[in-house]
Amino acid sequence: MTTNETHGNATGWAWATFTVRWVVGLIFFMAGWFKCFDMGPIAHAEQFFIGPYSETWIPTWLLWSIGTSIPVVELVAGAALCLGFRKREASVLLGLILISVTYGHLMLDPLFGITGHIFPRLVLLVFVSIAPPQFDELSVDHWLAKRKAG
Repeated sequence: MTTNETHGNATGWAWATFTVRWVVGLIFFMAGWFKCFDMGPIAHAEQFFIGPYSETWIPTWLLWSIGTSIPVVELVAGAALCLGFRKREASVLLGLILISVTYGHLMLDPLFGITGHIFPRLVLLVFVSIAPPQFDELSVDHWLAKRKAG
Protein backbone atom coordinates (compact mmCIF):
# COMPACT_ATOMS: atom_id res chain seq x y z
CA MET A 1 0.00 0.00 0.00
CA THR A 2 1.41 3.39 -0.93
CA THR A 3 1.00 6.62 1.03
CA ASN A 4 -1.50 7.85 -1.55
CA GLU A 5 -3.91 4.95 -1.14
CA THR A 6 -7.02 5.78 0.80
CA HIS A 7 -8.73 4.23 3.79
CA GLY A 8 -12.35 5.12 3.21
CA ASN A 9 -12.39 8.72 1.99
CA ALA A 10 -9.17 9.82 3.71
CA THR A 11 -5.57 9.04 2.78
CA GLY A 12 -3.07 7.27 5.01
CA TRP A 13 -1.41 10.65 5.59
CA ALA A 14 -4.74 12.10 6.71
CA TRP A 15 -5.19 9.34 9.27
CA ALA A 16 -1.58 9.64 10.46
CA THR A 17 -1.90 13.40 10.86
CA PHE A 18 -5.26 12.98 12.61
CA THR A 19 -3.80 10.44 15.03
CA VAL A 20 -0.70 12.46 15.92
CA ARG A 21 -2.76 15.66 16.21
CA TRP A 22 -5.17 13.96 18.63
CA VAL A 23 -2.41 12.35 20.70
CA VAL A 24 -0.46 15.57 21.24
CA GLY A 25 -3.67 17.57 21.61
CA LEU A 26 -4.91 15.21 24.33
CA ILE A 27 -1.58 15.36 26.15
CA PHE A 28 -1.85 19.15 26.40
CA PHE A 29 -5.63 19.21 26.90
CA MET A 30 -5.56 16.76 29.80
CA ALA A 31 -2.64 18.57 31.44
CA GLY A 32 -4.61 21.81 31.10
CA TRP A 33 -7.75 20.15 32.44
CA PHE A 34 -5.91 18.89 35.52
CA LYS A 35 -4.19 22.25 36.11
CA CYS A 36 -7.43 24.23 35.62
CA PHE A 37 -9.98 22.06 37.40
CA ASP A 38 -8.15 19.76 39.82
CA MET A 39 -5.15 21.82 40.84
CA GLY A 40 -6.30 25.31 39.87
CA PRO A 41 -4.28 27.93 37.97
CA ILE A 42 -3.35 29.80 41.18
CA ALA A 43 -1.97 26.66 42.84
CA HIS A 44 -0.18 25.81 39.58
CA ALA A 45 1.51 29.21 39.54
CA GLU A 46 2.45 28.99 43.22
CA GLN A 47 3.83 25.44 43.05
CA PHE A 48 5.63 25.50 39.71
CA PHE A 49 6.50 29.17 39.17
CA ILE A 50 6.46 31.36 42.28
CA GLY A 51 8.13 28.87 44.61
CA PRO A 52 10.94 27.58 42.38
CA TYR A 53 11.72 30.84 40.53
CA SER A 54 11.21 33.54 43.16
CA GLU A 55 14.99 33.99 43.53
CA THR A 56 15.70 34.22 39.79
CA TRP A 57 15.83 37.25 37.49
CA ILE A 58 12.17 36.73 36.49
CA PRO A 59 9.84 39.35 38.01
CA THR A 60 7.05 38.03 40.23
CA TRP A 61 4.33 39.57 38.04
CA LEU A 62 5.67 37.58 35.06
CA LEU A 63 5.81 34.36 37.08
CA TRP A 64 2.16 34.86 38.09
CA SER A 65 1.15 35.73 34.52
CA ILE A 66 2.81 32.73 32.94
CA GLY A 67 2.00 30.34 35.78
CA THR A 68 -1.72 31.09 35.72
CA SER A 69 -2.08 31.31 31.93
CA ILE A 70 -0.31 28.07 30.97
CA PRO A 71 -3.12 25.82 32.28
CA VAL A 72 -5.74 27.72 30.29
CA VAL A 73 -3.63 27.83 27.12
CA GLU A 74 -2.91 24.09 27.38
CA LEU A 75 -6.61 23.37 27.82
CA VAL A 76 -7.87 25.56 24.97
CA ALA A 77 -5.01 25.00 22.50
CA GLY A 78 -4.98 21.26 23.23
CA ALA A 79 -8.70 21.04 22.46
CA ALA A 80 -8.25 23.14 19.31
CA LEU A 81 -5.43 20.88 18.18
CA CYS A 82 -7.54 17.76 18.71
CA LEU A 83 -10.28 19.22 16.55
CA GLY A 84 -7.87 20.63 14.00
CA PHE A 85 -9.28 24.12 14.55
CA ARG A 86 -6.80 26.99 14.14
CA LYS A 87 -4.07 24.36 14.12
CA ARG A 88 -1.26 26.79 13.32
CA GLU A 89 -2.15 29.16 16.18
CA ALA A 90 -2.61 26.30 18.65
CA SER A 91 0.72 24.77 17.63
CA VAL A 92 2.54 28.09 18.07
CA LEU A 93 1.05 28.61 21.54
CA LEU A 94 1.91 25.08 22.63
CA GLY A 95 5.40 25.47 21.17
CA LEU A 96 5.88 28.63 23.26
CA ILE A 97 4.84 26.67 26.34
CA LEU A 98 7.43 23.99 25.54
CA ILE A 99 10.09 26.68 25.10
CA SER A 100 9.24 28.32 28.43
CA VAL A 101 9.13 24.98 30.27
CA THR A 102 12.46 23.96 28.76
CA TYR A 103 14.05 27.29 29.71
CA GLY A 104 12.65 27.10 33.24
CA HIS A 105 13.94 23.59 33.85
CA LEU A 106 17.35 24.44 32.40
CA MET A 107 17.54 27.63 34.48
CA LEU A 108 17.29 25.57 37.67
CA ASP A 109 19.30 22.61 36.37
CA PRO A 110 21.51 23.31 33.32
CA LEU A 111 21.88 19.57 32.69
CA PHE A 112 18.14 18.82 32.94
CA GLY A 113 17.17 15.95 30.63
CA ILE A 114 14.33 16.88 28.29
CA THR A 115 13.65 13.31 27.17
CA GLY A 116 10.99 12.64 29.82
CA HIS A 117 8.09 14.88 28.89
CA ILE A 118 9.38 17.78 26.79
CA PHE A 119 10.99 16.00 23.84
CA PRO A 120 8.12 13.59 23.01
CA ARG A 121 5.66 16.50 23.00
CA LEU A 122 8.03 18.52 20.85
CA VAL A 123 8.39 15.77 18.25
CA LEU A 124 4.64 15.24 17.99
CA LEU A 125 3.97 18.98 17.86
CA VAL A 126 6.57 19.50 15.13
CA PHE A 127 5.01 16.72 13.05
CA VAL A 128 1.57 18.32 13.37
CA SER A 129 3.01 21.76 12.62
CA ILE A 130 4.83 20.78 9.44
CA ALA A 131 2.22 18.39 8.04
CA PRO A 132 0.87 20.07 4.89
CA PRO A 133 -2.73 21.26 5.32
CA GLN A 134 -3.89 19.07 2.42
CA PHE A 135 -2.77 16.01 4.46
CA ASP A 136 -4.95 17.04 7.39
CA GLU A 137 -8.26 16.21 5.74
CA LEU A 138 -9.88 15.13 9.02
CA SER A 139 -9.85 18.54 10.68
CA VAL A 140 -12.19 21.46 11.24
CA ASP A 141 -9.71 23.74 9.41
CA HIS A 142 -9.89 21.53 6.31
CA TRP A 143 -13.68 21.36 6.48
CA LEU A 144 -13.91 25.15 6.82
CA ALA A 145 -11.52 25.69 3.89
CA LYS A 146 -13.57 23.35 1.68
CA ARG A 147 -16.78 25.08 2.72
CA LYS A 148 -15.30 28.53 1.99
CA ALA A 149 -14.04 27.38 -1.41
CA GLY A 150 -17.57 26.45 -2.36
